Amino acid sequence: MWFWNTEVGWAIVHPILEEYGWHYVSCNIWNKGIQHIAGNCNLPILKNFPIVTEVCAQYVRRAEFPVNGKVLSLKQWLRYEWERTGLPLYKANEACGVANAATRKYLTKDHVWYAPPPDVFKQLVAYANEHGDANGKPFFSLDGQKPTTQAQYANLFARFEGQYGITNVWEHPPLHNGERVKIPGSSKYAHLNQKPLKLIKLIIEVSSAPGDVIWEPFGGLCTAGLAAYMSDRVAHCAEINPNIFTLAVNRLQDYDDQAKLQPKLLENNVALGEL
Repeated sequence: MWFWNTEVGWAIVHPILEEYGWHYVSCNIWNKGIQHIAGNCNLPILKNFPIVTEVCAQYVRRAEFPVNGKVLSLKQWLRYEWERTGLPLYKANEACGVANAATRKYLTKDHVWYAPPPDVFKQLVAYANEHGDANGKPFFSLDGQKPTTQAQYANLFARFEGQYGITNVWEHPPLHNGERVKIPGSSKYAHLNQKPLKLIKLIIEVSSAPGDVIWEPFGGLCTAGLAAYMSDRVAHCAEINPNIFTLAVNRLQDYDDQAKLQPKLLENNVALGEL
């Protein structure tokens, strides 16, 4: 989940997202630069530095494990399952082939915790089920019938393929160009909070694969829907304002028409070159 808002809006919603199973990952900043205020800023009235940023908070769905009427996090579940084996904690290091990383990182109760990589998890599970208490087997099982596989474990984590050189501060000017959608027959902007396609494509491409479904519940002009379509994803969008909804539909249709026209233009240019 990529949650766009002001700093205050995000602060208000964060506890609700956490309550309903979303785990906070990071806060990304869209820096629009000084051109966002264009020097026209009444500082005596504002009494604060001019705001030229928006935040985009990244969340992932928290993996949860129902155990004996309780819901455990991945961190709690890993520790719980190892303790069920009856093996001492230090044996986890032997299982993972590390000096002390298993006890210090993977099975710790401390706040500085790291989930074991899938290949290490496979070693941990194999060792537990080979050497652990026979009465408790299978250990690290999602269904109570067989141990969790490396592939099943890997699927517990949200996809993310970051790009080197891109940090959590996104330098991008405000939209005052041809990308900005305007009210038909007017010079006024159709939506006050239109996001740059470049930034929306970035977050979609790093956190999903072609063919995945992208859900945009507060569509506006459906920039995420358009970016998803451009990136070979399947887009589902919603917008409550009928006027904005119509503009979003027209925007998507215009892109689709242009995309269909491009091969024809290319064919015509090739034919003309051959002549």
